[in-house]
Amino acid sequence: METTMYDTLLQLPLFQGLCKDDLTTIIEKVKLHFLNYEAGETFIRKGEKCDKFVFLLSGTIKLEAEEPTYTLSETIEEPGVIEPQSLFGIQTIYTANYLTIAPSKLLTIDKSFVLQELMNYEIFRLNYLNILSSRIQMANQKLWNARIGTMREKFINFIQARCQKPRGEKVLRITMKDLAFLTNEPTLKVSQLLNGLQKEGLIQLSRKEIYIPAFEKLL
Repeated sequence: METTMYDTLLQLPLFQGLCKDDLTTIIEKVKLHFLNYEAGETFIRKGEKCDKFVFLLSGTIKLEAEEPTYTLSETIEEPGVIEPQSLFGIQTIYTANYLTIAPSKLLTIDKSFVLQELMNYEIFRLNYLNILSSRIQMANQKLWNARIGTMREKFINFIQARCQKPRGEKVLRITMKDLAFLTNEPTLKVSQLLNGLQKEGLIQLSRKEIYIPAFEKLL
């Protein structure tokens, strides 16, 4: 196996810790599908069946979570796996839309190969369990924090509970009235908070849209 392929797989959290011999065996037995996308292409739609692992190897993608009263989008640049929790369970479907905002390279591995080959490696199984456990623990913490604290804390918790990464660029499309309802606060108080955050340079407001250039600065 070429060193570049070895290094590429080791960037991905599910393969970290595997030795070169194991990775070589995986390459020989598992079908890896490499896909290249130009900017502006949607490669996963909400509600589609999740029957494979999809990895972002390079480039920049946008996640769009659509709900009846709002849409939250975030930018993802670092290598990683997309919705690993959706591959198994009662509903094996994607929960958001994913599209490229820069030329991107993806890798997919069918579920059948995950079960037949990859699950034979203890390190792979542990990596997968650690990812799932971390997401469950984070979701539990977010649930408890969802509607407590100051108005500022409620707003931050609202975003944090609905995004995958606690950093980077976020865009929330929502009316002031709906945000007030979802955070259980008066509309005037929500307006005052958002205008204050804009003065601090932490967000940018436009009609029915809140742009957050770096969410980690809000935290």
